Amino acid sequence: MTSNNNMFETSKTDQKVVDLVIRNGEILTPSGRQQGDIACHEGAVVAVGETGWRGRQEIDARGLTVLPGVMDTQVHFREPGLTHKETLEAGTRGAVLGGVTTIFEMPNTSPLTITREALASKLEIAARYAWCDYGFYIGGCRANIPELAELELLPGCVGIKVFMGSSFGDLLADQDDVLREIVACGHRRMAIHAEDEARLRARRELVERSRAVTDHPHWRDVETALNATKRILAVSETVQRRLHLLHISTAEELELLAAHRHRVSVEVLPHHLTLTAPECYERLGTLAQMNPPVRGRRHQDALWRAVRNGLVDVLGSDHAPHTLEEKAAPYPDSPSGMPGTQTLLPVMLDHVNAGRLSLERLVDLTSAGPARVFGIARKGRVAKGYDADFTLVDLKQRREIERRWIASVSGWSPYEGMEVCGWPMMTVIRGQVVMRDDEVLGTPGGRPVQFAETLRPQPER
Repeated sequence: MTSNNNMFETSKTDQKVVDLVIRNGEILTPSGRQQGDIACHEGAVVAVGETGWRGRQEIDARGLTVLPGVMDTQVHFREPGLTHKETLEAGTRGAVLGGVTTIFEMPNTSPLTITREALASKLEIAARYAWCDYGFYIGGCRANIPELAELELLPGCVGIKVFMGSSFGDLLADQDDVLREIVACGHRRMAIHAEDEARLRARRELVERSRAVTDHPHWRDVETALNATKRILAVSETVQRRLHLLHISTAEELELLAAHRHRVSVEVLPHHLTLTAPECYERLGTLAQMNPPVRGRRHQDALWRAVRNGLVDVLGSDHAPHTLEEKAAPYPDSPSGMPGTQTLLPVMLDHVNAGRLSLERLVDLTSAGPARVFGIARKGRVAKGYDADFTLVDLKQRREIERRWIASVSGWSPYEGMEVCGWPMMTVIRGQVVMRDDEVLGTPGGRPVQFAETLRPQPER
C-alpha cells in the first residue's frame, strides 16, 4: 500500500482508508475558502474537499479554519553556544504551540554558521530535538567566499544570509568590495540585514550621551537603513542576484524597493506592524529594543499599505530572545532582540479580526509567500501532493497572551497581557498532530526542508 501508486486500503463500506482525515473544517485553498474534508496519507495530502475517505485518525474541525502550515522564515534559536537564551528544542516547541510548522534559523550562533561543519552540527541537533521542520542559513562573509556557491546547495541549507550591520566578528560584511564578492558567489536568493554599520558607529555617541532607549530609532535612523539598502541593491544589479530584504522598517525603503521587484522580495515583522515609537519604549523599555528599531506611526502606516498592496512577500518573526537579566542592562549596552515565533500567528490573527488585512493575505505572507520566494518543495498550500502541514485556528477565540504560555528559554514576550482574537488550536506536520489545545504531543520529529533549486542540476553562471 503506497500513496505514490494511489493505492489505499478499502473498508467494508468501500471507503478508502488513509492515515488522517480532517473533517468539517473551513479550508483555505489556493482557489479560496471551502468547507469539507482533507485526506492525508504517508505525510502528504491525497484529497481536498472529496468524500469517501476514512482515516485511521480523524479530526473534527467543525468551527475551525484550516490554514496551510504557517512558516516563520526568520528565527534565532541561539544553539549552539548561546543556549541560556534559547535552544532548538524550546524554540521549535514554541513554534508549534504558536501554529508554526516550519522555521528558518539564522547563522549568528557560536560558533557562527559559516562552514560545512557548523551547518552539520545544527542539523544533527535539530534531528534530535526539533518539533517542526527546519532549514538553516549559512552566513556569507569574507572568510567563506570561495565555498559559498557549494555551501548554499547543501541539504538543509536555506541559502546565504548577509549582515551588513548589527553583527560581529567574521559575520559582519560591511565593505562594498566584500559584498560584491559574496553576492557574486552562487545564485539562490540571498537574505540581507541592511543597516549601515559605518553610520551606526558614527552615531553611537548620540545614545552614549542620552542613555535613553527612546533614542533607539533616532540612533538607527531612516538613513541607516536606506543607505544600506541602496548599497546592496546596487551591488546585486551588477551580477543580477536575487535578494530577500529582511525586516524592512521604513517608508523610504519601501518606496525604493517597489522599483526593484524584478529581483527583490520583501519581509516585514509583526513587531513593526504592531508596536509604535515612542509608546512601546516608554512602556516596555529595553524589551522593545530590536534592530532595525520599532519606529513611529508614519512608517508603520507605510508598512501596512505595503502589506495590503502586495509589495510585501513574507512575514517573519525575527525571534531573537535574550534573558530578562541581559535586557535589564542599561541602554545602549542592553542587547537588541525579542521573542516572536510563538506569538506571530496570534498577533496577526488579531490584526485580521480587526480588519487590517484579510485571512487570505495572511496565508500568502506566511505560507504561499515563503514557498514562492524560497522555492520550498511541497509546502505552502493545502493541495494534493503537498506535505500535510496544517495550522488549525479558531478565529473567534479570545485569549490573553500569558508568560506561562511562552516556551522560549528566555521566558518572556513583549505582548504579555495583550488580548487577541484568533488562536492556533492544532498544529499538524506531515500528517502528525504535534500540538492540540496548547499541548505539545509525541516526540520531536522535525525534518530538514527541501528546496526545488537543490533538487535539480544548477545552471552555470
